[in-house]
Amino acid sequence: MQRRATPAGKDGRRPRRSIAERPERVIKAWSWLNLRIASAGQNWLRRHFTPAGQGVLAATFAAGLVGIDTRLSAAHQAFAFGAALLFVAWLGTLTPLPKVQVQRRLPSRAAVGEPARFRVQVRNSGRRTAAGLSLHERLADPRPSLNTFLDHRAPVEARLNPFERLLGYPRWEWLIRSARGAEPQPPAPLPAIGPSGELALELALTPTRRGWLHLDGLVLGRIDPLGLMRRERIAANAGRVLVLPRRFPVPTLRPPGRRRLQPGGIELAASRGDSREFMGLRDYLPGDSPRHIHWAAWARCGEPVVKEYRDEYFSRQALLLDTCPAPGDDPARFETAVSVAASLLAPLAEHPNGPDGLLDLILYAGGVRILTAGRGLLSTAAMLELLACIEPQPAAGFAHLADTIANRATQQSACLCVLLCWDAPRRELVAALRRAGLPVTLLLIADRDAHTAADLIPVDPDDPAPALARLR
Repeated sequence: MQRRATPAGKDGRRPRRSIAERPERVIKAWSWLNLRIASAGQNWLRRHFTPAGQGVLAATFAAGLVGIDTRLSAAHQAFAFGAALLFVAWLGTLTPLPKVQVQRRLPSRAAVGEPARFRVQVRNSGRRTAAGLSLHERLADPRPSLNTFLDHRAPVEARLNPFERLLGYPRWEWLIRSARGAEPQPPAPLPAIGPSGELALELALTPTRRGWLHLDGLVLGRIDPLGLMRRERIAANAGRVLVLPRRFPVPTLRPPGRRRLQPGGIELAASRGDSREFMGLRDYLPGDSPRHIHWAAWARCGEPVVKEYRDEYFSRQALLLDTCPAPGDDPARFETAVSVAASLLAPLAEHPNGPDGLLDLILYAGGVRILTAGRGLLSTAAMLELLACIEPQPAAGFAHLADTIANRATQQSACLCVLLCWDAPRRELVAALRRAGLPVTLLLIADRDAHTAADLIPVDPDDPAPALARLR
């Protein structure tokens, strides 16, 4: 998650905040500290107590508060009974866990909203039967830092009153859900494993956001005989899984276009240079470049021989992704744009206007990035990996992206643009591409809740208003 930095002044220093803003930040910092402490306590309770144990603990604590008045004998009895139950449960957790070795093989990639399944191998290396055990993945700590809490705003805050915004609990919940990365899974119970026995089972995680999903480790646990408290230990080391963007069912969008001259040929379609496709050998003619002499053939036949080339023409589609949202834009709109681009990659790369076609993914990520798929070059998997980790870029980066695609217009057969808005720079880019004779298909992300194929409507660059209305 990218943090919005405070713009620097002319001297390179960040401007000081006004006096009116300082008390508000102090109150929010105090709220962040309390929320962080409360969240840590809640996580500790979940790790050490079952839901029934948490209920007994809460009832015992309440009885202890009421039992301050010694005349209420029933409160004393309830407190003593609850304390005795918790003490016996604690004694039950003192028994060491069995000697169990656990090995897991995490998947290399997953997708948002789809269960990521992986195999776990459990082996009992002890002399006793291992019973009553469970396994679950522990997610990384999702609690945001102080700077993240202060510099981000949840979309729901626009509808809250000033007091709720000042306390920051909705913002905290939104940041927790955004940073968690996956839905927490309940512990999976294990059947009894005899001495030297082995067991294979399948676990699953459902990612909720793209990017790297960090796991603190695979936890082996056991509940005490009363079912109130848990004892846990890390059975497998931490790991991570690359989560690819969510993909929608999209309609068939085959941009029109024709073959274009590709300087450098297919060998240099994704690099720099000035060569052409090799055809064969022929005799040397006056005026031929010495760089084209085939020295091995000259030594073999005794006459100078040169290599003959020809220009290559093939279809080359471009998928332009707008990664430069306007300041204050809804983050969900950017996520939808990334998902739309990921959904279009596979259909376009499978058969991009001919078996010899290429597909260029062009976006801005700290600089203009161009990835080319097709004809033995990159696969769409490499493009999806880039989209999985892309973050919103500064709005000024769109100018560099527009210059790059405009300079490459003569090499492209068609361009499919996924844009976040329809402002003057983007209208000028589409107009420049059309003046260069490049067919343009435009998709505007007008609704952050676009989740179906019917929501992805090609837009007429001359009049995008009708499609925008249908998207809304």
